[in-house]
Amino acid sequence: MPQFTHTPQEQPQETLIDRRSLTIGLPACQSSSERRFPLTPEAAAELTERGFRIKMEAGATAAINYTDNQYMRAGVSVGTRSEALGCDIVIHLAPLEAADVRKMRRGTMLLTLLKPQNQHTDAIKELLKRHIIAIALDLIEDSGGCTPFADILAEIDGRASVAMASSLLADATRGKGILLGGVAGIIPCEVLVIGSGIAACAAARSAVGLGATVRMYDNDVYSLRRASQQLGPWVITSTLHPHTLENALRAADVVVATPTTEPFSAGSELTSVMKRGVLAFDLSSDSGKAFPAMTPVDLADALAVRESASLRERICFVHAGCAVARTAAMALSNTLITLMSSIVSCEGVSNALKLLPGMQKATYTFFGRIVNPQVAKAAGMRSVDISIYLTLS
Repeated sequence: MPQFTHTPQEQPQETLIDRRSLTIGLPACQSSSERRFPLTPEAAAELTERGFRIKMEAGATAAINYTDNQYMRAGVSVGTRSEALGCDIVIHLAPLEAADVRKMRRGTMLLTLLKPQNQHTDAIKELLKRHIIAIALDLIEDSGGCTPFADILAEIDGRASVAMASSLLADATRGKGILLGGVAGIIPCEVLVIGSGIAACAAARSAVGLGATVRMYDNDVYSLRRASQQLGPWVITSTLHPHTLENALRAADVVVATPTTEPFSAGSELTSVMKRGVLAFDLSSDSGKAFPAMTPVDLADALAVRESASLRERICFVHAGCAVARTAAMALSNTLITLMSSIVSCEGVSNALKLLPGMQKATYTFFGRIVNPQVAKAAGMRSVDISIYLTLS
């Protein structure tokens, strides 16, 4: 379990927050591409026992197959969207719309995923106007310099892509009616993984476990070496040389593109050499930028894709983690419990940002200022250094 640690310091009385009055709001995610939810009933019950009060919008957890009654039995107050948005800490994995931000109280906290390309300029302006402290969960670092939220979501993405690939290939209607790993006397499918980070290693490990032939390509030789040491000799590694990459794409039944140091993109020329019916997954972006010539399709909707779309059109599956939203909720819950405990131990949000450098780095709006360059660029505004304002606060 990741630890968010700090050195205890005496704090001014005005910064103290009684944890019994700290409320957590869980509004439903209205984005069609985001099905994950931050807390399970079990996690909510644990936070309630620790003194938090949780307010959830009715029907918010339908995508992860939990009912409102299960949360109510855990001590959660189920009500309207406005009630959930009016809490001290609001957790919403997709960027909020401006209309929702207006329902938040001044000076409260928003925990979300960064996704700068999906940030709405009018929503950013409302965050600044209302002095909301907005923090990107996927940028939070623990005491060891790791990013626990981003890492677990990346692992889920990698495993989900291969699990769904295996299911789709075995489907005689939408796929080829074949096993990913083959059987005795039959050559297994080939899985090509682009990248060598956490998502890539998770995908490769799952594919090897199912008996597939796995190749991993990346231009970061040091990262490839670390991945090879983790995965063993069953994964063939190579740099992204154009000729070897083209040959690998020709042979692959499944292609999984994950984040790389230099963004990977297979244009129409490379896409055209790929097999008919190849399954392509883009884990590096939400819009399928790794395969620009292919039509992006939400992986959670994969089973709704018709045979004609699966076999005749070249499609690229995105949002892999949303296909297993309940697993994602369980994983997020574990890390959020630790984070919430750290905020309370710091005796307040402002103190947490001062005492936890990992949270400070993840903040993108702070009391009327943008403090993240990516968000500032997306909004067409200027960012400032948060440390200056924390020193003065």
